[in-house]
Amino acid sequence: MPTSPPKHQNRSKERRLPFNAPVRAWALAEWALLPLRLFLGVTFLFAGLQKLSNPTFFNNNAPNSMRSQLLGSVRTSPIHALLSHLVNFANPIGMVIAYAEIAIGIGVLLGLWTRVAAIGGAILSFNLFLTVSFHSSPYFTGADIVFFFAWMPFILAGGGTRLSADAWIANRAAKKEGVASPELVVLPFARVQELCGNFSKNTCKARRGLACDAAVCPVLLGDHPPIITRRAVDSVDRRSLVIGGTAAAIVGTTAVIFGATTADVGKLIGNAKVPASASGQLSTTTSGPASTGTTPSGASSGTLIGSAHEVPVGKPAAFTIPTSGDPGIIIQLTAGDFVGYDAVCPHMGCTVGYSPSNNKLVCPCHGSEFLAKNGDVISGPAPHGLTKLNVVEGSDGNLYLK
Repeated sequence: MPTSPPKHQNRSKERRLPFNAPVRAWALAEWALLPLRLFLGVTFLFAGLQKLSNPTFFNNNAPNSMRSQLLGSVRTSPIHALLSHLVNFANPIGMVIAYAEIAIGIGVLLGLWTRVAAIGGAILSFNLFLTVSFHSSPYFTGADIVFFFAWMPFILAGGGTRLSADAWIANRAAKKEGVASPELVVLPFARVQELCGNFSKNTCKARRGLACDAAVCPVLLGDHPPIITRRAVDSVDRRSLVIGGTAAAIVGTTAVIFGATTADVGKLIGNAKVPASASGQLSTTTSGPASTGTTPSGASSGTLIGSAHEVPVGKPAAFTIPTSGDPGIIIQLTAGDFVGYDAVCPHMGCTVGYSPSNNKLVCPCHGSEFLAKNGDVISGPAPHGLTKLNVVEGSDGNLYLK
């Protein structure tokens, strides 16, 4: 009388990979992922070096500084309550972000600790999404959310074995241990059946006569390798960890030195000065939305924001808007003609700066341009112009906000 197969065989027969994916499906796309790996690596490396080489990025008085951008994000970000406590630490945070981008970029380009680098890149991209581009409309016009999902393949599948330092380290460790190379080779399942000694007449001896099936093939999956094999694999993994850790330490040290050198060269070229388009800070500015200022006797009514002499013709000056805490900018277009604006770009909250060469206010993050005379938007992606402020010069030579 025939007997039914054991229960564990029935469970094995029903087992399938998610979405009917082939065994080790991620290995099929290793070469296809190389262009994406190159793009992400170059972009993050460039972004980090650009921050370090920009002499105004860590200058709190510059409109495109880390602090100015963080102040703009406080106004629009869904995590504004957290960001408001980080404004005073803007420069250290900017330094951490810059070096993190360099480390992520180098790791992805070399294929060294690729999955770890991808996790770091996804975390950084998601934080930038919450901080800067959360209100982008439509959502896909903000690059940060796109970068977040671009990291997903490398988090799920790693960097692969193609042009990868991780793969070279694994092969070297295997060679030292005297075991076979761990590199995966993609074959059609029909070819596996031709080579497999357990395959016979569409059945599998290793599965006690059940149908041969790629999704449950013990040769491909290897759920329970012999203990000797596991020990060899563990030994290879330990050696790979040592070699990979040493390589990461060397690359990390090199990146820090390279980043510091880049920062020094950037300061040297820029002479560590804020360019004319970056504004000076008015000396009587308030630090937040608390004070209303004091109006001297005989002066114009309103909130005192600084001396008119601190804003030369054709030059901008920055201050903090007392009622909102937003960064503001004042420009003396011609003698006695002062204009002021809320310097927060209506697109994503970056702080705009003044370009005297073409008499425009320009967003350093995404390139929106505004007319200096009235704040109207010239070119997007900003949906509308800047918020204009009523700035007047009093008889005492000071500027007041009405």
